[in-house]
Amino acid sequence: MGRVGGVRIAGTGSYVPDNLVTNEDLAALGCDSDWIVRRTGIRERYHAVAGEATSDMCYHAATRCLENAGVDVADVDLILVATITPDHPTPSTSCQLQGRLGASAPAMDLAVACSGFTYGLVTAAQFIGCGNAKNVLVVGADLMSRTIDPEDKKTFPLFGDAAAAVLLTSSESASEPVAETEGGTVGGPQRAHDGLISYQLGSEGALSEMLCIPAGGSRQSLTPEAHAAGDHYMKMDGRNVFKWAVRLVHESAKDVLAHASITADDLSLLVLHQANVRIIDSAVADLGVDASKVYVNLDRFGNTSAASIPLALDEAARGGRLQRGDLVLMSGFGAGLAWGTVLLRW
Repeated sequence: MGRVGGVRIAGTGSYVPDNLVTNEDLAALGCDSDWIVRRTGIRERYHAVAGEATSDMCYHAATRCLENAGVDVADVDLILVATITPDHPTPSTSCQLQGRLGASAPAMDLAVACSGFTYGLVTAAQFIGCGNAKNVLVVGADLMSRTIDPEDKKTFPLFGDAAAAVLLTSSESASEPVAETEGGTVGGPQRAHDGLISYQLGSEGALSEMLCIPAGGSRQSLTPEAHAAGDHYMKMDGRNVFKWAVRLVHESAKDVLAHASITADDLSLLVLHQANVRIIDSAVADLGVDASKVYVNLDRFGNTSAASIPLALDEAARGGRLQRGDLVLMSGFGAGLAWGTVLLRW
């Protein structure tokens, strides 16, 4: 549990491909539209077109974000890309994005799946809080449609492709607040009313096989045999992942709010990873958050992994749902198994 003051989100941007795929479109694969809606809440999603890669989506989201923030790419000090669907095993997607943007900033990827954006946000805040960066571009992007077996009728309909970005910057009072953890303050006094007021990152690697892609790494090469067996596709123990997520979101959100001495009534917006509407509904009921404060776009985009939360933030900001000073609670959870929950002053 920790906190980082002196930071704020200066701008947002997002991108989804042009290829809209409805539940009815998936009927040709044998998927049941009513089952998809009833079990997940998803009605449509977007899939990348042929030749479109993760870094392409990142580029569009990043340029829109920088334009929205009014910040030149030359003033970006660090680029972080959260993704588990890189263009190539190497080079990193972040380096490809950096080159296409014409930036001079260092760049690195974070492979934490659906919680990747929250990990990236906390990492960016630490760089700013320690005085080593002023503007950090944080992108969450995943091209999930190429990681799921089209013949898996219960998993393939769940995922979509997207990228979204935020520019995290030093706040106007950056000379006062820096980083603070439970062990004490680093570098100066902490102001409790701005920045990342409270956050929690966690993982349960012992449960990693519940959500994984078996082949394509050093453990199991992508041989013709592995490809024929479908081991290059994601395998998910849906029932147990669902149970874990319901428990995890409730516990983590309560811990983060308690650490900040904030109640659910104080929140302006709750943005959970858009994986399943039943997980969201369960968390809302457990936390006692008013339904009007919960942002949901799962029905239109499906599960976009690392892009899920920043895509919702960009929509909320552009739609007038977020105003400067609002309290936003966000929580990402998924493969790893890993999670990240952040309470942010907008």
